[in-house]
Amino acid sequence: MPLPGSIRFFLLRPVPGQPCRLLLFWKMIFFAKAILFDMDGVLMDSTPSVERVWRAWAIAHGLDPDRVAAQAHGRRSIETIRAAAPEMDAEKENVVVEQMEIDDKEGVMALPGAAELLAHLHPDRFAIVTSATRPLAVARLGYARLSVPRHMITAEDVVHGKPSPEPFLKGAALLGFPPLDCLVFEDTPAGIASARAAGMQAVALQTTYPADQLEAAHAIIRNLADVKATLREENVILEVVSVPIVKS
Repeated sequence: MPLPGSIRFFLLRPVPGQPCRLLLFWKMIFFAKAILFDMDGVLMDSTPSVERVWRAWAIAHGLDPDRVAAQAHGRRSIETIRAAAPEMDAEKENVVVEQMEIDDKEGVMALPGAAELLAHLHPDRFAIVTSATRPLAVARLGYARLSVPRHMITAEDVVHGKPSPEPFLKGAALLGFPPLDCLVFEDTPAGIASARAAGMQAVALQTTYPADQLEAAHAIIRNLADVKATLREENVILEVVSVPIVKS
């Protein structure tokens, strides 16, 4: 598979009282045969729901809500429970949390560019690889008015969640492509680590974490509206515009 190419665009912006600063905008071209999308924070904004549910659960069990909520993004809920309260019956609590997440739909909406990009791709060339359970994934896709895809890997399909490479390796196998032919869109450090460990290229979305926590990705974008996909023979060619890199 060809390596991604890149083109720099330069913009000079004077800052009063400071030396002139140079903003570097990168337009990068990726070649892939299959695309793997994380769901929350990539295709939809569910952060308010996630925060409400995990904070409420933590408070109900006398746990630090800030610490628990910070652990919840990009991980299977059962793993968050095990990390936050190892003395609890994680499987029993996971059923409770899952229903809380399914019931909390306020503010769950598609992120810019998500519906357009999915509609442009062949249904056998992409999959959702999410840490959510299948019932929760189907519910949130419905809340966001996104179609349930033909191919999806959810929490029940793996033994080890992200940052293990297992979820994305299973996503590639589900589509029938080797890892090197897959490109991942992710929004969390755990998800990017999972993709990189699986031997895949990863593009990070700056929707949940700041850019300095996403530097392991091959590119960082604002959201999927910064992606243009072109189908050419066996390849999906994706042109992405990365967020600015500020250098003095």
